[in-house]
Amino acid sequence: MTPESILDLGREALWVAALISAPLLLTVLLVGAIIGMLQAATQINEMTLSFIPKLIALAGVLVAAGPWMLHLLMDFTTRLFGSITGVLG
Repeated sequence: MTPESILDLGREALWVAALISAPLLLTVLLVGAIIGMLQAATQINEMTLSFIPKLIALAGVLVAAGPWMLHLLMDFTTRLFGSITGVLG
């Protein structure tokens, strides 16, 4: 196993992790910014007002992007398992 193959494997794993987490993080960031602006405009500082919309948006994104995320993770895992013999031997 060469250092280049280890670095390639780590880079690919980080890329897959970034792709899987990006839709969720961006949705929560966008909803949080919108709710924050609404709270600043109305001066309502209720914690549940920011938590519940984020939770609902996160559930919606998981329903919409979940199959794509699962497919991406399954492809990476099958490629990883398929390359075990080449990496070790």
